[in-house]
This record gives sequence, C-alpha cells and structure tokens, in this order.
Amino acid sequence: MSQPSSGALWSNDSSLCPPSSLCLSVPLYFSVCTGDITQKGYEKKRGKLLAPYIPQIQGVDPSLQIDNRIQASSQAVLPGSKHNKSRAANTRDERFRSDLHTEAVQAALAKYKERKMPMPSKRRSVLVQSSVEACTPPDTSSASEDEGSLRRQGRLATSTPYQGHGHPAVEHWFNRVIQGSSTSSSASSTSSHPGGRSVTTTNTTAHANTTLTFSLFLSYLSPPSISSLINLSICLCLSPLYPSHLLHTLFLPRYFSSFFSFYPLQSHFVGVPVNSRVSSKIQQLLNTLKRPKRPPLREFFVDDFEELLDVQQPDPNQPKPEGQQMSPLEGEPLGVVTNWPPSLPAALQRWGTTQPKSPCLTALDNAGKPVYTLTYGKLWTRSQKLAYTLLNKLSTRNEPLLMPGDRVALVFPNNDPVMFMVAFYGCLLAELVPVPIEVPLTRKDAGSQQIGFLLGSCGVTLALTTDACQKGLPKAQTGEVATFKGWPRLLWFVTDGKHVVKPPKDWHPPIREASNDIAYIEYKTSKEGSTMGITVSHSAMLAHCHALTQACGYTEAETITNVLDFKREAGLWHGVLTSVMNRMHVISIPYSLMKVNPLSWIQKVHTYKARVAVVKSRDMHWSLLAQRDQRDISLSSLRMLIVADGANPWSISSCDAFLNVFQARGLRPEVICPCASSSEAMTVAIRRPPEMGVPPPGKAVLSMGGLSHSVIRVDTEEKLSVLTVQDVGQVMPGALVCVVRVEGTPYLCQTDEVGEICMSSGSTGVAYYGLPGMTKNIFETIPVTSSGVPISDRPFTRTSLLGFVGPDSLVFVVGKMDGLMVVSGRRHNADDVVATALAVEPMKFVYRGRIAVFSVSVLHDERIVVVAEQRPDASEEDSFQWMSRVLQAIDSIHQVGVYCLALVPANTLPKAPLGGIHISETKQRFLEGALHPCNVLMCPHTCVTNLPKPRQKQPEVGPASMIVGNLVAGKRIAQACGRDVAQLEDNDQFLYIQDVLQWRAQATPDHSLFLVLNAKGTVASTASCLQLHKRAERVAAALMGRLNTGDHVALVYPPGIDLIATFYGCLYAGCVPVTVRPPHPQNLATTLPTVKMIVEVSKSVCILTTQAIMKLLKSKEAAAAVDIKSWPMVMDTDDLPRKKSPQMYKPPTPEMLAYLDFSVSTTGILAGVKMSHAATSALCRSIKLQCELYPSRQIAICLDPYCGLGFALWCLCSVYSGHQSILVPPLELESNASLWLAAVSQYKVRVTFCSYSVMEMCTKGLGSQTEALRVKMTVLITVFIFCLYNSSCLHLQLRNVNLSCVRTCMVVAEERPRIALTQSFSKIFKDLGLSPRAVSTTFGCRVNVAICLQGTAGPDPTTVYVDMRALRHDRVRLVERGSPHSLPLMESGKILPGVKVIIANTETKGPLGDSHLGEIWVSSPHNATGYYTVYGEEALHADHFNTKLSFGDTQTVWARTGYLGFLRRTELTDASGERHDALYVVGSLDETLELRGMRYHPIDIETSVIRSHKSIAECAVFTWTNLLVVVVELEGSEQEALDLVALVTNVVLEEHYLIVGVVVVVDPGVIPINSRGEKQRMHLRDGFLADQLDPIYVAYNM
Repeated sequence: MSQPSSGALWSNDSSLCPPSSLCLSVPLYFSVCTGDITQKGYEKKRGKLLAPYIPQIQGVDPSLQIDNRIQASSQAVLPGSKHNKSRAANTRDERFRSDLHTEAVQAALAKYKERKMPMPSKRRSVLVQSSVEACTPPDTSSASEDEGSLRRQGRLATSTPYQGHGHPAVEHWFNRVIQGSSTSSSASSTSSHPGGRSVTTTNTTAHANTTLTFSLFLSYLSPPSISSLINLSICLCLSPLYPSHLLHTLFLPRYFSSFFSFYPLQSHFVGVPVNSRVSSKIQQLLNTLKRPKRPPLREFFVDDFEELLDVQQPDPNQPKPEGQQMSPLEGEPLGVVTNWPPSLPAALQRWGTTQPKSPCLTALDNAGKPVYTLTYGKLWTRSQKLAYTLLNKLSTRNEPLLMPGDRVALVFPNNDPVMFMVAFYGCLLAELVPVPIEVPLTRKDAGSQQIGFLLGSCGVTLALTTDACQKGLPKAQTGEVATFKGWPRLLWFVTDGKHVVKPPKDWHPPIREASNDIAYIEYKTSKEGSTMGITVSHSAMLAHCHALTQACGYTEAETITNVLDFKREAGLWHGVLTSVMNRMHVISIPYSLMKVNPLSWIQKVHTYKARVAVVKSRDMHWSLLAQRDQRDISLSSLRMLIVADGANPWSISSCDAFLNVFQARGLRPEVICPCASSSEAMTVAIRRPPEMGVPPPGKAVLSMGGLSHSVIRVDTEEKLSVLTVQDVGQVMPGALVCVVRVEGTPYLCQTDEVGEICMSSGSTGVAYYGLPGMTKNIFETIPVTSSGVPISDRPFTRTSLLGFVGPDSLVFVVGKMDGLMVVSGRRHNADDVVATALAVEPMKFVYRGRIAVFSVSVLHDERIVVVAEQRPDASEEDSFQWMSRVLQAIDSIHQVGVYCLALVPANTLPKAPLGGIHISETKQRFLEGALHPCNVLMCPHTCVTNLPKPRQKQPEVGPASMIVGNLVAGKRIAQACGRDVAQLEDNDQFLYIQDVLQWRAQATPDHSLFLVLNAKGTVASTASCLQLHKRAERVAAALMGRLNTGDHVALVYPPGIDLIATFYGCLYAGCVPVTVRPPHPQNLATTLPTVKMIVEVSKSVCILTTQAIMKLLKSKEAAAAVDIKSWPMVMDTDDLPRKKSPQMYKPPTPEMLAYLDFSVSTTGILAGVKMSHAATSALCRSIKLQCELYPSRQIAICLDPYCGLGFALWCLCSVYSGHQSILVPPLELESNASLWLAAVSQYKVRVTFCSYSVMEMCTKGLGSQTEALRVKMTVLITVFIFCLYNSSCLHLQLRNVNLSCVRTCMVVAEERPRIALTQSFSKIFKDLGLSPRAVSTTFGCRVNVAICLQGTAGPDPTTVYVDMRALRHDRVRLVERGSPHSLPLMESGKILPGVKVIIANTETKGPLGDSHLGEIWVSSPHNATGYYTVYGEEALHADHFNTKLSFGDTQTVWARTGYLGFLRRTELTDASGERHDALYVVGSLDETLELRGMRYHPIDIETSVIRSHKSIAECAVFTWTNLLVVVVELEGSEQEALDLVALVTNVVLEEHYLIVGVVVVVDPGVIPINSRGEKQRMHLRDGFLADQLDPIYVAYNM
C-alpha cells in the first residue's frame, strides 16, 4: 500500500477537526485503498458520525436506532445499496463510500425536522403543471411532541364545517396553517362587512387562513440561528370569489376609483387600520410583534459608494495554505512508435488502402439495431469523393467557392456518425477546416445565436449536412433553409452519395505531414453564454492521438463503445480521431437510443466484446435504473471504462453504484478510469488501465470549508461538510502540469492549495479563433514562482479545471472555472451544490439530471441560484418541503445561503444538445424573467450581508449656525417668491367671487364663460355670464327658505354646468358648498360609503344633486351599502322654479369661510381644508396673472372638478378672469381618448390643463397613431388606416389635429413631476405640432392648492440630475446626466405671484441653504386657513397652517406643505430680470419610507421595479411592520407572475440597497389611483391586509 507523503499538504487543521480525531492516522482520511473495513465497523463509524444529529427514542438502543433510520434513507437514495454485503474483498474501501455525502445531507436535515414551514398556495390558474392530488392531507410525521394534541384537534376540526358567527376560531385556523394543508382555491376572503350580513363558511375560513399565513410569516421574523434563517418565499392564495361589493373595487377604471373606504385622519399611523378585517387575536399578535433588537441606525451621507458597502473582512481563523510551493508535474515521455503515420489523413490512407474491409464505425438506430457499418475502405473513398467535390465542383462566378484553409460548418444530427465522419475526413483531405456544430432545430434554439456569431467570425459560407437533416431544417417562404438569428448567410450542401462526384484517377488528395496549420475548430460555450472557437492544429491533433494511444494502451482492431457526442471533446477524440489512428472499431450509441434504452451501451459492450467504453456518469446512472431487466449481460471484456466527466463530484457516486451492481456481471473495479479534460487543453489526465503498472486509485475526504478558501484539508467523516473526490489518474504522456492561483498573476500554488490546473504540451488547443487577447490569457500563460521567476520557457494552457496534485502524482479535480461561484470571498463549486441538492430525496420531486446551479451578480457580490425541473406528479406541498430542505442542506453543508430556488415545469429548461441543461441560457432566462417557474423561494436575508453601513450624520444647518445677511452656513438661504401682485384691475375691487359673477352678468351678460364637451366632441352645454347668474339665483332662492346662513351643503353632481351654478347659488344664499364626486352606479358598494363619509365629516345639512343621482342615493342597491335613512335633506335641482332670491347674502368679512375642499391625500387620508373668501379671490388673482387670463382667452381643462386646483379652474377662475373655459370631463376620455387633444386643436387653445391620468390615457391610447395622423390623407388611405387600426373614430378625429397652437400644457398634481411620462407625451405628439417646451407641471397641496404653475411667461422648466443615494440622506448632490444613480428632477412650474417659499429643516425648523433638501414651507394670501374635520383634531395640525422658523425670520407665518424639495438658483432670468429660483419637489414627507436609517421615496423604488420587466404595468410600495412590500400589476400571462419575484428583489437590492420583504403580484387596475392619477398606497396597504386584492401570487422573503 502506497502511503501519502507526510508534508504540510496532508496535515490536519486542528481548527477544522475535533481534537479526538487528531490521533487517527493520516491514511484513514486519505489513502490509496487496498484493504477493507468490516460492515460492522462501517456501521459503528457511521453511527458515531450521525449520533449528534438524530434525536433518540426512549427504550431503543441508539446504535440500532441510527442504523435503521439511516439505512432507510440511504436505500431510498442509492439503488444499489442492498448489494453491499455481497461485495468481494477487492471492492473499494467502504470508508470512502460515495453515499456518505447523501447521509451527511440527511443528518444535517435531521436538525431541522422539528421546524415546520407554512405551506405555500397560490391562485389555481398559476398551477400550470400541478397534479389533481395537490390537496394532500397534512403531514404530521414531523410534528413535535408538544404540538401533537394541537394538531390532532386541528385535524379533527377540519373534518366538520365550521359553524360560527363573525370571526372563526383562531386556534383552529392556526393549526391548519401550521400544517400547511390549505391549498384550496375555492374559498373567499371575507369575514364580515359593513352590512353585517352573515357570511358563508368558505368565506370565513379562507380569510382567516390567509391572515394567519401572513401572521405565521411574521412569527418567523424573530432572529433565528444562522442555519435556520432561511427566507422562504411563500406564495399566498387569495380567493377569486368575492362578493359583488368588493369586485367593483377591482374592475372600476383605475382613474375614477379615487375614493375607497377612508379612515379618520390619524388612523394610518398605527400598525393596522382600526377597521381592518383581521380577527382580534391576530390583531393582538400583529400589534405585539417585536422587531429584532438592533442598535438604532443613524442617518449618514458619504459621496463614495465604495465606502458605503460593507466589505467582507477576511476571517482571521480561516484556513491558509501551509505547504511548500508545488513543483511542476511531468508525465511520462511520449514513446517512439515505429511506423507511426505522419498525420491523421496519412493514417486514413494507410488503413483505407491496406485494410479496406476492416470495420471502422457501426451506427445504430433507435431500436439498437446496427443500420450501417462503415469500413476503412469506404471511409477513404467517400472522403476522397467529398474532398474532390468541395474543391472542384462548387463555384461562384466561375471561381472556386472554397480554397484550402477555408472554414466549413458541419451540421450533422447525433444519430448519423457515419456521414459526420466522412464529412470530417473529407474536409481534412481537402485541407479545409471543419467546424462541427449542433443541428439548429428551431430559430430560437438555446445558444443558437452565439453559434451564428462564431460562424460569422470564422468566415463560414458553406454548411455540410445530410439530406434528411436538410429537409428537417426550418424553411423560409422560398423553400430555402431559413437564416437563423445571428447567423451569416450559408450555402447548404448535402453530402449524400448522389451529390458528390467521383474524382478522376489522376487526382489524389495532398497527404502532408502534420503541420501547425489549423486542422479543425471546436466550439465551446463560456460561463456567460458566449461561444468561442478553439483551433486545433494538425500537429496537436496528431500528438493528442499519440498521447491517448499510449495512455489508454490502444491497439489495432480493438472495439470501443462510444456514448458521447462524436462532434466534440472526448467523443471526437476517442471515437473519430484516435480510433482511426489505431484502426479501431467504434460502436456509436446515439443519444436518442440512450433515452429509449439506457442499457443499450452495456448490451453493445456485451455483444461486440468491446474492450473500451467511453461514457459519462449520467450514462452509468441511467443504466442502474434499468438494469434489473437484464440478467444475461457480461462486462468482463472491458479493460477500460473511461468516465469522461470523472471530475464531477457526483461521478464518484455513479462509479461506486455502477460497480456495486455490475461487479456481479464481470465488471472489475480497476477497469473504471475517470479522466479530466477541457476543450482548451484536451485530455489533461486519465487513470491508466491496471496492466500498465500504475498505483491503485485514490480518494480523498476533503473539508468543504477548506475548499471554499482554496485550501486542502483532509477531514474526518465525523464532519458533515466534507467532499469525497476520486483521482482522475496521471498526467498525459509528454505533458507538463502545474497548479496556479485562479486570479491575478499565475503564481504557483502551494502543495495544499487548490488552483487552476495548467498544462504545457504539444497536444493542446492553439487559440480562440479571432480572439487574440483571450488567447494570450488562456493559451500563453507563463506560471511563475513566488519570487516571480518563470518556471519554464514553454507557454502553458489554462485548463479551466480547479484541482491539485495528490500523492503518487495523482491529479484530483474539485471543480471547474465555469462552475466557480465566489460568494463573499469564499469559493463554491456549482457541481458540489448540485450534488447536495440531489442528496435530498431527489427522485420523488425533481429530475436528477435537470438541476442548474449558477450565480448572479446582485449588489456587488455573487448570489447562488438553484433551478430544477419539477416532476408533474409532485404535489405543491411535497415540492415546497423539498425546496425548504434543499435550502437547509446547502446552508449546513456549504455554509452558504441560496439566494433563489426555483422549480419549473417538466421539460421547460433549455436543453444542451446531448441532454443536460444549457446553464448560460437558463441564467439568461432567469435574468430576463423568462423562466416561468411554478414555485419560487427567495432568500435574500441570509445571502445579502454587504448592505451599506451606517455613517455618522454630517452636521446640518441648525439654530446654532451664524446668519449673515441672507447666508446661512456659507450658503444662500433657500428662499424664493413669485412676482408682486399687480395693480388692481376692474374685478379686483371685489372681495368676493360671487360679487364678480353678478358684476359680469351686468357688464357682459352674453359673454360665454363655460363650454362642456361630450364624448363625441360636440358641445353638451354652455353658460354665459347671465345664464350662470340666473341659474345660481334659482338655487339660492330654493335654499334661502330652508337653510340657515353658514350651513354646509354637499354638491353631488357629475362634471358640468350644474355643479358650477349650484356652487354660486350656495354662495348667494350664504351657505358653504362642499363638492363631492357622485357615486359610481356600477360600484356603489365602494364609492357610496365615501360620499356618505364626506357628507357626515363636512356636517352637511343638505345634499344638492340631480334627479338621477337622488334616485340612486335612495335605491335598494344603495341601502345595501349605507344606511339611506341617515341621509340629510336631499334636493334635486333639475327643475327649480324661476324664482329670484329676495336678497343676496353679503359676508361680513372676507375671512369668513367660502367653501370646503375635501380631498384624499396620497397617504390615504380624507382631509377637508377651509377656504376663505379672501383666499379664494387671491387664488384666482394669482392664476390670472400667471397665465395671463383675460375675457378674450380660451383655456381647455381636462380635470375632475371636485377638489384642489381642478376645482378652482373649473368653478372659480373663469368667473374671476372672464376667459372661456372649454371643459372636458375626464370620464369621457374612456370612450374617446382623442377628445381632449381634438378640442385643444379645434379651438386653437393656447393654455390647457390636464392630469397625469389623462396624459397617460392619451400616451397609451393614441401614441401608435400619431405618425399616421400627421398627414392629411386621401379617402383610400383613410379606409386602409381604419381597417388597420380598427378605430375609425380616433383616426378621423385626430386626422387633422394640430397642437402647434399650445403654448402651455400644465399637468395638475400634488407630487413630484413624472418626467418620464411628460417626456414621452411630448415626444409622441411632437408629430402633431406639440412644442417640447410646452409641457410642464403644477404643484399644490392641501395647505395651498396652487403654489407653482408654469404660466405663459418666464423661462422654460429646468431639469437637474441628482444623486439618488444622497437623496436618501436628505442631501442634494447634483450630478451629470447619465451618471450612475442619477435621478432626473423637473422644476414644478413657476412660483405664483404673491407666494413665498422657503426650505426648512424638518426637525429643527430652521432655514436651509440653497440646494439643500428640506420641507417646503409656503406663505401666501391664498393659503387655506386650516383643516376641517368632524372630530375637531385641527389642533393636532395647527402647525401645518401656522408655523414659524426657529431662527432667522421668526415673524413670518408659514404653512407646512408636508413635501420635501429644494430651491436652486439658476442662470436663467425671470420676467423681472432677476435670476430665476427653481423649486424642485422630491416627494411627500408622509409617504417616505424610513428604512435602515435612510429616507426613501416610493416613486424611486417603483420606477426601478417597473423598469425590471416588460410585463409590469404598474407598481406601488409601502412598508408594514418594518417590511418593504412591493405590489406589481402583471400585464401578461399569469405564468410570468413568479418570474417577477426575483427580478423585483434584484433591482431593489441593486439600486436601493433594500431587501424586499413581500412581493405581491396582482391583476392590472388593482392599485388604487385618485382623480389626479396619484397612487393611493395606504388604501392598497389596507386592501392587502384585509385580503381584498385577490393576488395572483404573494411571495414572502422571511
């Protein structure tokens, strides 16, 4: 027995091994095994290994207990384990049994046995491939003792319908959730509703179930151990069956469902809304939820991003290499063979002429029957014919198509090796360079485009193929072979006999000695998916054949069975090249036959008495599954079983299991010969056959922890984290091998260090074709010693194999560069992770060969992703449990977290040509969101450990700062104002807006003030000054007899003249009008309670409305939603008598209340503000001056008239300024999207107002037609366009639209300008004459509805770019356009006349400097005077309207807008000649998310999310119990829902350094939008918590 060397390489690391194990001898861990260990000894050792992890059962002997449990698990995984006891004495050492890794995985999972995960469920339509039996009974086998009674009770309860009232029994449903048994899709989610009606059992159960699943998810948020911190992405199924009063919420057009159910002003500050439908015990659980105890994170700001990221510091205790520097390893010299052919074509010529009847290649059909045997004589003559035809019979323009040295593509199917061999040698004889590639079956094959790039870079113009293959290729309409995506134009030539010509007798192919010219090009796909062509010279090809012949002991006329792809790598080297060199007979087993009959290769070895077989470990594994049916086969003829992928970690288990089964069929243990190879270096090492007198094979049990630091540590089997590897034999003859560091300068590794194997030999590839830079790095590496001295003057080739040299000069490979994943500085191999996943009961739930492991770069580190194909018969519950066990196993074995684990339906992953998964294509689909998984678990919390560190907050401008003039802390105070209010004009003498209307009715009675358009674009109604005055008088007359002065009156009207007339009628009567949006007839259940709430909160004593709406308010449908008996007096104003009011009411002071303005803020709060008569007049005056409004002007308004600036423009400004307002109700755009723009064009309007909703409708609905609409067309073209777009009304109306008249188009909003939408609107309608300078935004809020408005004069709105990272720390850092993390901010219009603005610190209330972020404060005559609420909480918000600076100008009274922004002095000049101060609104202070000590604006996260996938139509984010919840609307197939989970998590991590807690995928239109097009995020949050969203999928990252 050969002992390993005793250097530092094989020393034990005491930090990794238990002290008790150090006394064991080194050969116990790593030896060249010839002895044996008894079965009893093995069982004892295994029991010792697993004892700490398996709970003992009372009264049972522990060793027996362990033995029984583990035997059961190992038998389930390893088919051949029952043959263990019958193995002969010369079997492999039991100490290194390959299923030890499986047992280690099972033992690691035993620790988690007690932890029961909540079972995921999702909307049934998403379950593309789940079985009917998915609803399995709950599995209680892993329940802990103390849960037994609870679970039994729960199981009993589920058998009987729940009979209860109100809320269900919480314990009952909690048990159901713990068991994870709820996969029902027929339940609804309501437990109670305002109507108080009883609900069905299914409704009750599902709501409670869903709520409790969410609660169970929260229970996992407490700080767990590192191993158990597995963040499960749990899909939550909410019912598609909802009562009608909830369905209306989902199907109402999003821009009209502005009011949902509102809560009192302060209700959103608590954790859960007070009327959220969560049962009382769950409410208690949520409210008492404790966050993990962490030190508070202080806000910070640093410019350099690198300093923000948490850099992983190396562990001082991590193992480091201790051995000496390795010495290069030299293979035995290449022997001199007499009469060795000078080249491969010469060998073919020799055998073709001297042994013409000798069999060369036998091809099989799919039944395993030989269809053709190619002799050496036939190969020689047919290759000659093809060579002659290629050189002499193919021409273009009388010139030969091909010249020697040209590249030719070989496109042959895997079941036709004969034609491929003829084509390959025909090219060699013609001195052409064959480029074998795969047959492109479709135009979208995985990797096909990259193959096309390779062909293009190689200058390939001709492709050789067979007649059958050519007929099967996709065809173009002309009948020719289609041009594949990315491919050059190819001439396809069929090489079958009738197409080739027999050469003349005097023509002979040139047979030259092997030179350095290119012989063939082999393609290789890199880790990133790009395809390179590796050039192999004639001399290297010959040298490789020589080396293989010597290493394998090949002799003439031997029979070899080849299961591998004969077009590349080992299949080509053994089955096409070296076989011809030695006149061997190859039995080629096609992949299609292996799929039908996995035993076929073994049968052919038996039938043909083959001496050598070339297989992969997959082929050995497949044969194990089918071997029971075959008893009469013998493998005794084999002298070499070459395992081409012997370097993979699972190959050792395949080898052992195969030997275990087939040893009884004549297979000798020493016959199995693993080898290591790569496309660049070709064969690197191979285990020699035993007759060559080489040392026996070796195995190593290595510490996985050591390997992750590139250090070899021989570990004990008492460790769970071990990797058993087998050697791949000795170095190839004539080769020099060394191991170098993976990164940086290629320094030689130490003897106990893992590195990349490099090889210097005459038998390696030469270059990457056309890539000189990469060629120099890979094929011309010069390894150096630690002192920097080159070890040789010969260049080395990097093999892309990671390994080391063990004792007896045996080469060990532990991974590949393509599978290397560097996570937080530690190296992990993809194949190792696959092996661990396979050890977790793989055959039940996933396909063994269909697992892909790769890493994706997220937040400057690699993250591991595991993708597997799920069996169709696997239930949802089983798959979920398997996934959670895989996460736990990888965490325990590899000490690394999995970022994402996805299961996809069977046969949906992109396949490699000969089976297996196309890894790079799978990764690409994952990153593009095109994987369509059926189950996803996202685990970001365990993986992402490099989130930004908190920094010390930099000193801010505060009360202690020194103020000098208008400078603070060295900067100008951020303060600006609009121009002074001009001299009084005619109507400015009036203090009250109603007086202006009376004056206009006398001065210009027939002047038209209002013009309302309907959906057809025609005028629905008009009102002149006198008409409006008369209608208002009639309303006042009707009110004066019934109401008192100062009474509040609710005006519930659709947009139109009635609303305006009744508003002035109320003012005439001395009443206070409150405009209310009417309820939606199809959505009374949701919209009517809103009307009721506003009426009650405003203390309205009367409702004025139309006859139709009055009937609606008192209908039976309304009675189901509200108590209709509690309405105040309702009057319809349709047919009022023509009475004149006795006397107009004159308010005693302008400070008296004029009207109430009720609106829903973006945070979901219903807030009414009080507007005085003085503020109303001042507002109209400012707008008039800013927009230059006079009686001769026309403006077009497409806004809702119920609140804010929309109300002011509809009802107030025309009366005050005298201009004509063309009113376009936004509701009409639903049926005619072109209505607003057509009106603007028709009336040649210079100034127009709209909302973001309107702009979005125009952009989406009309954007595709602007080019067609720009030109005036003939009738023929008009008919064609009508047919093309099927939207004649839009086309005909927009056909002559011209928007060049528009000077200012203003978007009314209370938010940050949506620059992307305004820019796309400008770009789309530029073809219709819209000036890109015309579009701008306004800014207003509750305390002041109009602070900024672009107007008609002054400089254009400016745009700046700020650093988004700085913004999170309340700082403004201007950057250039296109800079990383840059965020464009557009100026929110010009500050209105009479308005003063200052930026104040939110905490100190001190003034801030120029370009500093703070709260916008405003001082203006038209500020609102305060909030109006029914509970009188205006005292809580007194400082919103009356606040003063803490230092500086402490006298001015300001109103706090609640919005963050900054002022910046620009180089532009305003109308007064002063430098212009631009105001930039960043976002609402109430909506900001405080996460990780930083302030985030929802719109920034939402913008990133929407950009991450084409199917995301809209997004909204909010926080709940310190979790970031992201809701996305899916505009596409529900199959894409699960794709979004990973993409959303990725983009938020990358761009915002936040971990998403919950991802909710919903249908389009679910996110509530108010009338201004602003998202109602708090309503969305409440709907989510009340289970009202009916999501497609909910993923919890716990």
